Amino acid sequence: MKVPIKKRTAVQFVILFGFVSLFADMTYEGARSITGQYLAILGASGAVVGIVSGFGELVGYGMRLLSGRISDKTGRYWLITCIGYAINLLAVPLLALAGNWPLAAALIILERFGKAIRSPSKDAMLSYATYATGRGWGFGLHEAMDQIGAIIGPLLVSTVLYYHGSYQMSFGMLLIPALCALSVLAAAKLLYPRPQDLEVENPAIKTKGLTKTFWLYIAAISCVAAGYVDFPLIAFHFKKLTTIKDAWVPIFFAVAMAAAGLSALIFGRLFDKKGLSVLIFATAVSSLFAPLVFIDGFYVALIGMVLWGIGLGAQESIMRAVVANIVSMDKRGTAYGIMNIWFGISWFLGSALMGFLYDISVVSLVIFSLGIQVVALPILFAVKAAK
Repeated sequence: MKVPIKKRTAVQFVILFGFVSLFADMTYEGARSITGQYLAILGASGAVVGIVSGFGELVGYGMRLLSGRISDKTGRYWLITCIGYAINLLAVPLLALAGNWPLAAALIILERFGKAIRSPSKDAMLSYATYATGRGWGFGLHEAMDQIGAIIGPLLVSTVLYYHGSYQMSFGMLLIPALCALSVLAAAKLLYPRPQDLEVENPAIKTKGLTKTFWLYIAAISCVAAGYVDFPLIAFHFKKLTTIKDAWVPIFFAVAMAAAGLSALIFGRLFDKKGLSVLIFATAVSSLFAPLVFIDGFYVALIGMVLWGIGLGAQESIMRAVVANIVSMDKRGTAYGIMNIWFGISWFLGSALMGFLYDISVVSLVIFSLGIQVVALPILFAVKAAK
């Protein structure tokens, strides 16, 4: 029988991985803050932006089932994580060399592919550490550090654009945090070669495996994913507005990332005390972003981005923490893979549809986005009752 580890050791692991995510998010969220505008400059339409964004998320989430199963069967969590991060991060600076939208779209999708490879293994390793820290707090702390990078990256890009730098220069600059992330990742692997040892298995959930409650939960978060407008389409919309200048778009994104980081910490702590009710509340509040970001008004759109960020913070923290509470250690990589593939399929279908709706009627886009997220609420209540 394994001896429970000290909470301090678990916190140190979460923080170290938090620095990996901080530098990684500086890289790909910095890029993400301008890919919508970049595709528009290269000649893409709103439908193309929606399809590329959605398909990137489909790849980014769909491949996680395979990588999750492989990580559970082989136990090679670190190897899979390192390969994924290398692809995920090094695809970003290559966008500086893209001279047309199909090549840029391919690199955007490649970046998401790398994230797909490493995410289930990374989440599984973090879930082992959160056994000692508290699920919500551990994932929330990691997400908060993650979002610090997601704030800094877009602000750096915004600074380059403000001083009349090019989009290509912005992408090239992001090679620096990419190399920092890979360096910290290598250090983490040396310090914690067997992250599985950070958790003592709970026999109470080992016999349950993937229960009906788990699949009901998957249905709920799939509805949320289908209605969540990806930022490139929002940025594409901002590009067309006279009230929001180009240099402000990455700043709006940075504000959303700040809201995501803060909400992850707050909701994470509350989740350990109140449970699934916190996710239900976060979903209800964040669903209101859609009618706000697509209104032609600077401050209204900014408020909408704050709500968008709050929902993102919940998705990246307590949404993952729920899985760790209902699935055993030996099936967790697979469970995260299943969660992510359904989340990704739903995100792709929703993004593609909303891209087409945008070219036809922005109002219809807003109605779909808000409506499908509201559908998730009664399903989440059913999950809470089942638990």
